[in-house]
Amino acid sequence: MTSPDALVRVATARGVTTLTLDSPHNRNALSTPLMTQLLAGLADAVADDAVRAIVLGHTGPVFCSGADLKETAAAYASGTVPAGMLGDVLVAVRECPKPVVAKVAGPARAGGLGLIAAADLAICAQEATFAFTEVRIGVIPAVISATVLPRLDQRAAAELYLTGDTFDGRRAAEVGLVTAAVPADELDAAVERYCASLVKGAPGALAGAKELLRRPAATDLRAEIAELAALSTGYFLSDEGREGVMAFREKRPAAWVPAGD
Repeated sequence: MTSPDALVRVATARGVTTLTLDSPHNRNALSTPLMTQLLAGLADAVADDAVRAIVLGHTGPVFCSGADLKETAAAYASGTVPAGMLGDVLVAVRECPKPVVAKVAGPARAGGLGLIAAADLAICAQEATFAFTEVRIGVIPAVISATVLPRLDQRAAAELYLTGDTFDGRRAAEVGLVTAAVPADELDAAVERYCASLVKGAPGALAGAKELLRRPAATDLRAEIAELAALSTGYFLSDEGREGVMAFREKRPAAWVPAGD
C-alpha cells in the first residue's frame, strides 16, 4: 500500500503498474525524495512477474518541472548539487527490461524532458508544453542529453536547446520527443490502448526487443546478421517462443497474456 505522504503513488492492474508523480506543490520537481521513491517503484515493478508494462503519470497540471531548484540552491553551500541521482533515474527508466510509457497531460521542463525521452513510449496531450530552458538560467541540458538527443532531429535539437523556446505537444511529436500527441480528453484512452498492446508481448521477448533498440550501429554487416540470426534462433527455441508459435497456430492467447486482454 502506498504511504499517505508518498511522492510517487503506485497502482497495479491487469499487468500494468502506474507510477504517479504526486508532488504538485512544487510541480513534481525531481527532488531527492521523489527520485528515491521513483527508483524504488521501478525496481518493485521490475521484480514483479505479474507486471508487464509501466506507466509514468502525474497528478496536478504539470508533468515534471525538472530539478528541485530549492533543493539545488540549498546544496550550493556544500559545493555539490543533487544532479547525480537524475542520471540514475534516467538509466533505470531507459534500461528497464519492461516497456515504460510516459503519460504527459501537462508541461514538462528540464529533467522532466529527460524522463519522457527515457521512456520507450511517450503519449502527451496536444496542449502540453515543453521547453529546454537551461541556457536561460545559465546552465546546459547536460545529463538529460543522454536520453533526449537520440530521440530528436538534429536541427530541432539545436533550435530547441539554444533558444529555450516553448513548444507544444504536436511539435514534440514532430521532432521525436514523444510518440504521439492527442487531445487532452483522449489521453487516458490512448495510453490504455498502448498498454493493452504491450501486455500481449512475451516478457522475455519484450526485454530482448528493448535490447535490440539499444544496439549500436553495425560496422560489419555480415557479422551483425550472423549474430542476430543466432539470437533469433534462441528466441524461437525458448519456452516463450514455442508457446507463442503454438498459441498462434491454435488461435488462442499466449499463456503470458493477462486474463481479459
